[in-house]
Amino acid sequence: MNTTLPFNDYGSLMRQRLGGRVQKIAIDAALSCPNRDGKIAYGGCTFCLNEAFSPSYCHTQHSITEQINSGINFHLSRGRSAQHYIAYFQSGTNTYASINHLKSLYDEAISHPKISGLIIGTRPDCISSEILDILADIATHKYVAIEYGIESVVDKTLHHVNRGHTFADAILATRLTRERNIDVGAHFILGLPEESLEQMVEQTQVINSLGLNFIKFHQLQIYHTTPMAEEWTMHPERFALNNISANEYSELMVEIVRRLNPNTAIERFASQAPRHLLLHSPLKGIRIDALRQMITSRLMELHATQGDKLTSK
Repeated sequence: MNTTLPFNDYGSLMRQRLGGRVQKIAIDAALSCPNRDGKIAYGGCTFCLNEAFSPSYCHTQHSITEQINSGINFHLSRGRSAQHYIAYFQSGTNTYASINHLKSLYDEAISHPKISGLIIGTRPDCISSEILDILADIATHKYVAIEYGIESVVDKTLHHVNRGHTFADAILATRLTRERNIDVGAHFILGLPEESLEQMVEQTQVINSLGLNFIKFHQLQIYHTTPMAEEWTMHPERFALNNISANEYSELMVEIVRRLNPNTAIERFASQAPRHLLLHSPLKGIRIDALRQMITSRLMELHATQGDKLTSK
């Protein structure tokens, strides 16, 4: 853990591992999802809107190389220089294609002279031994991680939001990934329908069982045009974070951090999205860096650290 912070910071960890500042370059490889194209379901997850997290430089009509070049220039123009760039396959399900097509995408990314590694965003039900073989081979000479969108440890919730997989799928996928010595991360959404604040804290013990290298927490945001927008409008009482303040969210995150295994690096405590896409966001527009500082300050005020309430149950 970074000794200057009361939690295991992902950015600090990556700087130590790669030997310098690291910047992720998002890539949209135009891959679909099995709960969009009918393999599992249609319509996708009820909360999902790809435009909300796809940077402006991601254009599917451009090649992987062109998107990397555009992404590097985008960050440089905003003063974000780096010693290492990671190609982050973000939008869609980036293991959901033929083996040959996936290999060509990954190979094009790592062949870029400024790319030091890959992070592959995917679903826990869209992984296989063949895909892991490809990524394990790349991991012998580049940094490689798989980031699984797990979202909740509760199967009832996963079904409610049309996720199309179970938590058992997440257990299996993370185990198989760890066995290949590939870094494994996960994404969880706090505030999904009918999950209480207490459940959000208590699930941390279950999350610890996955043995994650890194984790992202996002507060549930409601996007226009999504099925969840209709549910939120009709049944706001189902959403525990509906009227939560930034201070209250910080307290929630402090309780989660104190129960999270200190070996798991925290990449995000919350997310931001373009305001014009949002029907509702519970944190009232607070900047993510300000929220992070609130959480950090509260942990330090309590003389608390990541995992200091970790139990062996």
